[in-house]
Amino acid sequence: MLWSDTTVTLTRRPLRLSTLPLTLMLLSLPCSLWAQDTAVKLSKEHNSYILQNAYVTAEVDRTTGDLKSLKYGSQEMMGFTSGHHAGYWEQNPSGAAELTDGVSIDPAANSGDRAEIYIRGKADGKSILRGPGSGMIVDLEIRYSLGKEDHGVYTYAIFSHPASYPATGVGESRFGAKLNGTILDWLSDDPRHNELMPTGYDWDHGVQMNMKEARKLTTGTFAGRVEHKYDYCADQFTSPAFGWSSTKKHVGLYLVNPSQEFLSAGPTRYELIGHLDDGEGGDPTILDYWRSSHYGGTTLDLAAGEEWSKVVGPILIYVNSGPTPQAMFTDALREASHQSKLWPFAWVSEPAYPLAAQRATVSGKLTVDDPQAVSGSLGKMLVGLVAPDDKDGAWQHDAKSYQFWVDAAPDGTFTIPKVRPGNYLLAALRDGKQLWEIGVPNRNGSEFFMGDQYDRWGNYLLYAHLFPNDVHYTIGKSDFRKDWFFEQVPNVAHADAANPMDGSDTTWTIDFNVDKQLSGTAVLRAALSGVGARHVFVTVNGKDAGDMAPLVYNATINRDGIQGAWTEHDVRFPAKFLKTGTNQIALRVPKGNVMAGVIYDYLRLEWVQE
Repeated sequence: MLWSDTTVTLTRRPLRLSTLPLTLMLLSLPCSLWAQDTAVKLSKEHNSYILQNAYVTAEVDRTTGDLKSLKYGSQEMMGFTSGHHAGYWEQNPSGAAELTDGVSIDPAANSGDRAEIYIRGKADGKSILRGPGSGMIVDLEIRYSLGKEDHGVYTYAIFSHPASYPATGVGESRFGAKLNGTILDWLSDDPRHNELMPTGYDWDHGVQMNMKEARKLTTGTFAGRVEHKYDYCADQFTSPAFGWSSTKKHVGLYLVNPSQEFLSAGPTRYELIGHLDDGEGGDPTILDYWRSSHYGGTTLDLAAGEEWSKVVGPILIYVNSGPTPQAMFTDALREASHQSKLWPFAWVSEPAYPLAAQRATVSGKLTVDDPQAVSGSLGKMLVGLVAPDDKDGAWQHDAKSYQFWVDAAPDGTFTIPKVRPGNYLLAALRDGKQLWEIGVPNRNGSEFFMGDQYDRWGNYLLYAHLFPNDVHYTIGKSDFRKDWFFEQVPNVAHADAANPMDGSDTTWTIDFNVDKQLSGTAVLRAALSGVGARHVFVTVNGKDAGDMAPLVYNATINRDGIQGAWTEHDVRFPAKFLKTGTNQIALRVPKGNVMAGVIYDYLRLEWVQE
């Protein structure tokens, strides 16, 4: 991993855009639908706004900003059985001191080209949330926009904290929707999760396991399987479109993020984006988190007197039709690519949302001076612009700022387009082979044994069966893909009958050779991507070398994850602990709940000669 302390200052200058080709996919909609006038129509009802074109009809609540209904032709796509019905932003302005709504783009003034409505809450220095303990003192405006050719509706939220407001914070936040479970039965979020799903009936008749979100199914096609909503997390950076489709009605609904700039935690963020609702009824659920507490989570704290705003979105709620779920998902990914080329949208009128001419392109080349690298190749490298104070990986917990990340070329060159004006820190992450290593420094444990099957409930219970004598790894002989389990957890085989989910100490050993007696200091560098333990104790040839603590819990193991908030832990010890010939390092996770372990990203032993 590399960090640059370079501060990049951007100024406003024109961004030259090339003409973009547009490919349209003809969907299997009724012929009568295509014959209609595509002009947008907008009506204001007693409690709602209705936005309509030839393809969709959206109904928005004038108080909460909820998307009460979204019809594709005549087909209702929203769900009304479990959880918060239909579409919603996690926070809404209904409890604000001043609540207004209106039309920000009137289709009557642009020949039916586009309509946009807003619901705006002004806090006046008080919380806009209702109920005891609520304390989000920000102004919040929710908007919905529909163009005449849009196969779906856009939504975005504008959060603002004027300097006159007291200290506050924004809690977990997202746009989400409960969808129509009578037709939508196939979830697509990435190549791992593109599959037929259980039904709400199956969920309701399942047996709860060790947590409320996990049930063993007893009915339907998947009877016997444990259904756990956290098994459907995906990398937000590589999942620009995700959603549900129907194998029977051949329609789909997807959330499309045209840009990643408003999402939190950068390009290594695994997040919950689709599952069955865990309430009774089990509606198909879709979620677009921009501030989350999962897997180590992010924070958004605002000081008294701090002036801040953030535009989250616009997000496209895209609907389509096709012969198969795969065809519809492919079309949604194609649409995401098209939307990213249109970003920033010219129709957005908001001071906190710079248009194309106000943005810039940042380019450069990074070189790496690493005497232990085995080749001159940089391997896979991510380069990003983060908040100027986000050093030492703080960006992976940051939801307050905007971030811009791209994949660099193999020679280290990079181009980051469409960057907002501002001051940034240039950051880079590198995955590359090093000497004396176990694993790959890719910020997750996917390369280890069963790491490619992490999203299954109960893997921590399998460890005792798969490794009855624990892990014994020999550098130069063992293969971490087969010989290193992806999570080190207490061994449930020795559980107390009274506490079947508790296990005994688990000690893993690493054997290696040293060709001469060393002086100075040795450093065991361990990178962790999942933490449920309080300690990992380290011994070297039987001598106490230290502890990886403090460890910060990030719920990755119990939520069946592989990539939580990443941390690095250096355990330093006198190099004289090592001897000429065979040596052994032991890593011990203490007894406790079977999920109280760690997921390693990468381990490396270094020697510092003094």
